[in-house]
Amino acid sequence: MTIDYSALKAGGFMRQKQKNTFSLRLRVVGGTVTSEQLKAIQAVADKYGHGYIHLTSRQGIEIPFIKLEDIDEVKVQLAKGGVVPGVCGPRVRTVTACQGGRCCPSGCIDALEIAEELDSRYFGRELPHKFKFGVTGCQNNCLKAEENDFGVKGGMIINWDKASCIFCGVCDKACRNGAITIQDGKITVDDEKCNNCGRCVTACPTESWQGKSGYIVSLGGTFGNDIEKGRELLPIIPDKTTLFRVADTAIDFFADNANPSERFAKTIDRVGWDKLEEKVLEAYNG
Repeated sequence: MTIDYSALKAGGFMRQKQKNTFSLRLRVVGGTVTSEQLKAIQAVADKYGHGYIHLTSRQGIEIPFIKLEDIDEVKVQLAKGGVVPGVCGPRVRTVTACQGGRCCPSGCIDALEIAEELDSRYFGRELPHKFKFGVTGCQNNCLKAEENDFGVKGGMIINWDKASCIFCGVCDKACRNGAITIQDGKITVDDEKCNNCGRCVTACPTESWQGKSGYIVSLGGTFGNDIEKGRELLPIIPDKTTLFRVADTAIDFFADNANPSERFAKTIDRVGWDKLEEKVLEAYNG
């Protein structure tokens, strides 16, 4: 029997050093699985594996020690519990995310919602090399957005209403970057220092600071044999329509320009950051 290991890898079955044995990577979006899915995963790990699972560094779940002859039955049993195999190799991987504003008081965006939409839009897309999305809810950056090929960080587009301000100075104390100055009955914000964290909005006792959720995007990050910090080429993005237009442009730039087995950061270095910036600015401006 001829075994198509490439097809198995594309479907989440990674070869172990033990003959005809695989670790199965599952599709986990934003580190979230239901209790029903957990039951199915446990049952498969107990019956077809060694009774344990591995949690990967990117919020994934792997079931080790799946035998070649059991692969079809494993997929059937997992599907009954709503569990889908993940992917490996040169394609868009599972999207990582924190919980963001759904649960976290610091969250500026619903990070899991964005992760689910990114996953629905891009998961498994064939590319010259792997491509990773990561979403984090705020400037605390728990998911380390800049380590991803395309990182999304929640932020706030802020506005100050003088009429409702009592000039208590709470916003000045809350700002970690020293971007806010209170002087002579006026508040000014240094745009060079402001990182759109939104702490002034959450701290204000009179709601004179108003905030609208936005998306801070970083491009070209990677963390592995080569380490590159993703770069922010755009202002904060004000809406999801623009965010996904920028994401489409970035991933198409990679698909159109990358050499085989070349990561996004290396492609940008070779083709030119100015070329990518031109493209994503066009997408940002509509």
